Amino acid sequence: MDDKEFVYSANYKPLDSMKTAFDKYGYIIIRGLLQPAELQKVTQALEENSEIHKHAFGLSDGEDKISRQCIWSLPGNDITGMVARSTRVVRTVEKLLSGDVAHYHSKLIMKEAKTGGKFVWHQDYGYWYKNGFVKPDMLSVLIAIDPCLKDNGCLEVLVGSHKCGRVDHMMVGGQTGADLERVELIKLKCPLIYVELDPGDAVFFHSNVLHTSSANTSDKRRWVLISAFNLLSNNSLIQHHHPTGTRVHVVDDSAILSCTNFTDMTGKRFQEPTKNRGIIPVRE
Repeated sequence: MDDKEFVYSANYKPLDSMKTAFDKYGYIIIRGLLQPAELQKVTQALEENSEIHKHAFGLSDGEDKISRQCIWSLPGNDITGMVARSTRVVRTVEKLLSGDVAHYHSKLIMKEAKTGGKFVWHQDYGYWYKNGFVKPDMLSVLIAIDPCLKDNGCLEVLVGSHKCGRVDHMMVGGQTGADLERVELIKLKCPLIYVELDPGDAVFFHSNVLHTSSANTSDKRRWVLISAFNLLSNNSLIQHHHPTGTRVHVVDDSAILSCTNFTDMTGKRFQEPTKNRGIIPVRE
C-alpha cells in the first residue's frame, strides 16, 4: 500500500499522514470506509428509494452515451444522510481542509452497463467557482457502491494537478469541461492514474484536482455516492441552486447501521437540474 492509501478500522481516526498525502497528491483513498453491512443498507436505500430515482436526470457525454445522476443539497436524516454526516467522513474532511466544514451537496451517479457515459476532464472548482466560492477550500468524497474499475469507467485523476490552479472551463456536451489544451500541458507534469475501488472504498479529492472517467462499455454497472464539502469560512457569496452551507450536524458512526429510514427524504432538497447552469440535462 502506498502513502496515498489508508484502511478504515474500528479504532479509526484521521491521521496527520492523510493530510500530508492529500496536500501532496490532491487525493487519498480510504479502503473499506463503509463496512459490508453498512454498504448493504446504503445500496438498498439507493436502489429502492423512489424519490431518488424520481429526481434523477440524464447527462450527455457529448457522444452517444448518458449517465444518470440525482443531486440533493442537504444531507437529510435517511441512511445516505447518515453517511455524509458520519464522524468518520466529517472528521476526515475537517482534517484534510484544516477547519470546520459545511455540506455543500451530495449525489448518486449511475453509469449503467453498456450505456453509462463518460465525464469530461474537469475540476469541481472549475464550476463551483462560478457559484460564488472565492477559494478552492473544498473537496469531494466518492464512495464506491459497485466495483469501480478501468473497464467500467472508474475515476481517473492527474496526480498533483490541484497545485496547477484553476483551469478555464466551458460547456462540453451537457457538461462543464476544462480547457483541453491546458489539460494536455498539465499531463506532462502530473501523471494520470486510474482510481480503482472495491465497494465501500472511498476517495477524498481536492476541488482543483483534474479528473475524468470513461464511458462504461462493460456489462457491469458503476454507481458511486459523492458528498461535497467546503470550509465554513469559504461559504458561497452568490445565491445559487444550493443553499449557503451550515456546519454539519455530525452523527456517530454507528448511526449508519442503526438508521431505519430508507424512504423519508424530507429536507434533502433535491436539485432541479434546469436551475444548474453548469449542466444541460437530457430527456431520457
